[in-house]
Amino acid sequence: MELKFVLEALLFASPKPLSADELRGLLRSTGAESEEEASAALRKVKREELQSTLESLAEEVDALGRAYRLVCVAGAWQFASRPEYGPWLRVLLGIKARPPRLSQPALETLAIIAYRQPITRAEMEQIRGVSVDGVLQTLTERGLVEVTGKAEVPGRPSLYASTSAFLDYFGLRSLEELPAADELRRLPVEKPEGLLTVDPGLATVPPEELAQPSPPTPSDQPTEPLPAETVPHSDHEHP
Repeated sequence: MELKFVLEALLFASPKPLSADELRGLLRSTGAESEEEASAALRKVKREELQSTLESLAEEVDALGRAYRLVCVAGAWQFASRPEYGPWLRVLLGIKARPPRLSQPALETLAIIAYRQPITRAEMEQIRGVSVDGVLQTLTERGLVEVTGKAEVPGRPSLYASTSAFLDYFGLRSLEELPAADELRRLPVEKPEGLLTVDPGLATVPPEELAQPSPPTPSDQPTEPLPAETVPHSDHEHP
């Protein structure tokens, strides 16, 4: 029995997405007395062959031009309808409209977490230059980010990272599919001056490694200090 069709049958009948490891586990656990030889061969399938077969099957299904396709999201495979048929399917299934779109501040904070995770709230604020309390609460309540541990620094602040729901929301197989990930991960973290919400001791790396020196101010254009009552801007967002 051909591996491709066995995988297709499993994914078609499964009530949930299945990862390559889960599919391989199903193949190993299956034994059919009437097809002992075929079943034994499938139990020995290596992960690389299984992954390659899934990729090939996805291409074949896509070439058929059907109303569905085989996709891999957050590391798991599933048959899914094409987006253009969403309006009719939502009526059929009684699915409510998608939650409101994320605001620009929320998207910016989410991008920082995705590319620099795990990361503390203080580090997010060092990059954005404003408080992220409001948007961080929104992202957490939407299930797009979560606390994954504590930083090994004084105060042990929480570390945040993206979730599988984040990958599902943006239709990504894994974090490796983030655009220009290598370049963005190497961007230096610049600590903005006068950010009242940032405590350098809460960073996961020494502050001197996060901060970038400010460009020199021409001597003929001296910089006047900010008034004492000036407070940095904060973009709180409520869910």
